[in-house]
Amino acid sequence: MDRTPPLTTQFENIKQSRKRRAIGWVALVVFLAFTTLQAFAATELLDPDARIGTFLNSLGEFFPITLYGGVFPFLDVGEYIAFMRQENLLYDPEIGGMLFQLPPDPVDIYAFFFQELGIFQIFGEAGITLAMGFVGTIIGFPFALVFGTLGSERVTPFPFNFIFRGTMSFIRAIPAIIWTLIFIPFLGLGPASAAIAIAFDTIGNLGRLFVDELEEIEDGPIEAMRTTGASKPQIVFFGMLSQVRTAFIAWTLYIFEINVRIGVTVGVLGAGGLGYIVTAQQNLLQFTNMMASLLAIFILIISVELFSQRLRSRLRSDDVKMSIWELILGFPRRMAESAMK
Repeated sequence: MDRTPPLTTQFENIKQSRKRRAIGWVALVVFLAFTTLQAFAATELLDPDARIGTFLNSLGEFFPITLYGGVFPFLDVGEYIAFMRQENLLYDPEIGGMLFQLPPDPVDIYAFFFQELGIFQIFGEAGITLAMGFVGTIIGFPFALVFGTLGSERVTPFPFNFIFRGTMSFIRAIPAIIWTLIFIPFLGLGPASAAIAIAFDTIGNLGRLFVDELEEIEDGPIEAMRTTGASKPQIVFFGMLSQVRTAFIAWTLYIFEINVRIGVTVGVLGAGGLGYIVTAQQNLLQFTNMMASLLAIFILIISVELFSQRLRSRLRSDDVKMSIWELILGFPRRMAESAMK
């Protein structure tokens, strides 16, 4: 006996299913719209003082406009450049004068590298921010490597590996800016406490990335080493870490980029660098100078990303090798080619 429902019944079931699905989508959209309205109210964006009109009226304080020939308006970037030079945001002429002079003075060059230690200081406030991110990465990397390796279940059996995973999770649960507040009583308010805070943040974030990479390695080389009687440390170093060496370096460079951004963030607390300049100018209501500081931050971050991308491209054999100038000057062409695809 054929128990298949007639076509009309099947058609009605399909219509009812589509109707229920449509009603569900409408209910979801209404719920999201209502929740968004509640969120806007909670963040005070519905307040009359926070409306877009007030924001547009304030743009002139961030972007100084000058009339060219008394008629054509244009952005007066000269005010930005003047503040950058005044506050040494991207270059310190006092330190740089020891290096860039004709004819070169061996005494000053020696003092630049070994007495003033001016490799980072030559970049002024940006150099302080860059140094905080660099120191945090250098200090945090070996701990992240140890915790990330021992946190992998391939190396340390469960539940002992969870000791290291739990430690990294605890570190990640506390933002770097809070770690900075924790270290201020010990190291004072300055770049030192910020650098150590970034190092702690690196342990949690980079260590987790190392764990994930170790979980995805191939079993073939490991089994081959076991059959030859290799010890556990030999298996870990030559069978596991050798497979993820390139990925570990790439992730470290990526975390370095993030750490430089964090250096800007913790600088807002007073730790120094570009972040401190931004908050100082904001407190003085000097929004044009504040915008100049943000432009300096943009230049620093882009420079670090270009440098990191260049190194990562060297690690990938399938990438076309480009010099740093080709990377910079060829950017518009690559953007156009990507847009045409």
